[in-house]
Amino acid sequence: MPKTNAELAAAFEQTADLLELQQANPFRVRAYRNAARLVGELKLDLIAQVGQGKALPRLPGIGADLAGKIEEFARSGHLALLDRLRRQIPAGVAEMLRLPGLGPKRVRALYEELHVTSLTQLARAARDGRIRALPGFGARTEARILEAIGTHGHKAQRLKLVNAAQYAAGLVEYLRQGPKVSEVAAAGSLRRSRETVGDLDLLACAPEGAAVCEHLLAYPEVAEVRAAGNTRATVVLESGLQVDLRVVPEPSFGAALLYFTGSKAHNSRLRTLAIQRGMKLNEYGLFEGRKPVAAATEEEIYRRLGLPWIPPELREDRGEIEAALKNRLPVLIERADLVGDLHAHTDWSDGTASIEAMARAAKAHGLAYLAISDHSRRLTVAHGLDPTRLAKQCAEVERVDGKLDGIALLTGIEVDVLDDGALDLPDSALAPLDVVIAAVHSKFDLSRAAQTRRILAALDHPKVKILAHPVGRLIDRREPYDVDMLAVIRKCKARDVALELNAHPERLDLTDLACRMAKDEGARVVVNSDAHGGHEFDNLDFGIGQARRGWLEKADVINARPLREVRAWLAGKETP
Repeated sequence: MPKTNAELAAAFEQTADLLELQQANPFRVRAYRNAARLVGELKLDLIAQVGQGKALPRLPGIGADLAGKIEEFARSGHLALLDRLRRQIPAGVAEMLRLPGLGPKRVRALYEELHVTSLTQLARAARDGRIRALPGFGARTEARILEAIGTHGHKAQRLKLVNAAQYAAGLVEYLRQGPKVSEVAAAGSLRRSRETVGDLDLLACAPEGAAVCEHLLAYPEVAEVRAAGNTRATVVLESGLQVDLRVVPEPSFGAALLYFTGSKAHNSRLRTLAIQRGMKLNEYGLFEGRKPVAAATEEEIYRRLGLPWIPPELREDRGEIEAALKNRLPVLIERADLVGDLHAHTDWSDGTASIEAMARAAKAHGLAYLAISDHSRRLTVAHGLDPTRLAKQCAEVERVDGKLDGIALLTGIEVDVLDDGALDLPDSALAPLDVVIAAVHSKFDLSRAAQTRRILAALDHPKVKILAHPVGRLIDRREPYDVDMLAVIRKCKARDVALELNAHPERLDLTDLACRMAKDEGARVVVNSDAHGGHEFDNLDFGIGQARRGWLEKADVINARPLREVRAWLAGKETP
């Protein structure tokens, strides 16, 4: 039986894909997509809620029908609608949806026009040059499809960070109830806040390892046991996720946590450093000869190696050892440092909540200010705002701002960047706004030179203060567009424009390496939720994890500043 929101979200997303393939009502398709997004990010365990006989909470965009689907899935592990859709559509057609760059509309065109019903037939059509003849495809798209087919199936399954965290939370809580367990921690790439996770590495502290391993084997979601012993166990969950457990005694917990957190490259550097100091480091501790000199905590191991404790997010062998040796590690930003959020959506475009509801949710998440930045008119699928509706929304933002205490609202827009770098709305519509965010939502396949020129031109607009999700990727769904990132970062620095680190778990854009590049170039970053509902302010946690991987400190992040400084920056009067 499925036990996580992640599987429920996947079922809703597949339902939306197959409905769109059948050209179902767009509003119905959108309802399932919004439900998938909401459920996939929700901290509340909906499956457990139903299992405990509790009523589902009121969730934005979840009416009686979708609530019934949640209860159905929680009780049976299936959606009857999804099962029926799978029977109606050839399995090979559904599999085509998993190729990057092939959404439901393109898959439907391939199915209807070329009668392609499998990846084999799709590859043959691409090699024969038949795909390029279809409207909206072309030779470059055809080549990318062929390339995607070649790598499909060879790519290791990895979960988005948010989904891995959901699985880990349930497992950690379950293992804490094991016999004589005093501590449980998630290690590996999850602890390092990598944007995707291949498998879960869990560490438990207990005197009887075999009993704890047996406890893991009894976890209701275990589908396969690959190994089980006195100190370790490996299982595969029904979702296909592999879980590796290691049980250690309390005196060795720090050494094991350090070892299993990784990365391999970071650990290798530490072992070399230990050898240079006449010691040996392994998963059991730091030793001088056979004498253990540090093992219980990570801090004491680092200290005996002559280093300060290095945060897990930095452990990638990207200069953190050298910085630590020189006592120059960054003081990484923390979630508590964020004062506001400058990118959020409401039901005026494609959000699920009102302006007031979003403001109250932001306040509940500890924020002191929030910019309302719905989409502009070109993004018709998101019901974007034209100048008239934008002016009306600004009046509503100001009205709501006047009645709320403890949080300030700013007016704004996420305005589309057109093909030539111009903005989607006239200057007269943008002039009164507090925040203008430039965003690329189309023509992702432009050449590197053309895409770079386009973005640089948009950054020259005097009202633009933020570049949204700078490379436009959707993790495992859409590759980043090709752009000269260094040129963009340097332009942002010169024009005093902040690069957005979009905290949505499907984006996490900027990447960690781009964050580091921005820091090195002296450009500012803003960590935004891109929230489309009140619960999505939780995503700021993932954004902060990405920022920490990029070595960002509080001073590097615009919205870690108080509102008065942010207003001055937005007005071009002061750079934070």
